[in-house]
Amino acid sequence: MNAKSITGWLAAIGVPNEVVSVGSEADNTWCLLRTEQVRPASATDAEADARGAEDDDTATETVLAWEVFWREQGNRYDWASFTNEVVACHYLFGRLAWSQVARGAVGLLPEAQPAPPAS
Repeated sequence: MNAKSITGWLAAIGVPNEVVSVGSEADNTWCLLRTEQVRPASATDAEADARGAEDDDTATETVLAWEVFWREQGNRYDWASFTNEVVACHYLFGRLAWSQVARGAVGLLPEAQPAPPAS
């Protein structure tokens, strides 16, 4: 599952397209965004020494990240960030699948339901 396929997977379990925004922020939707985050560089001490930056704590690197959150009135709620697109998509799918189960929109298939006890 990835950002291109997640809306199809969500539609398959009954989540309306209007509830999810992939690639942009929109109010009253769950958003899945690809972003860039700046964080401290992860160079080893040996690599830092080789660069001549023994005590350089200012080195940074830019990494791709995936953010998932509910947006309402311009604010972000239940925000989560991931470094892996697949993990972010599965997280969002899991949250929305659970909401479908909780409201009774999805559940056991008729043939998978246990038979009533014999009387």
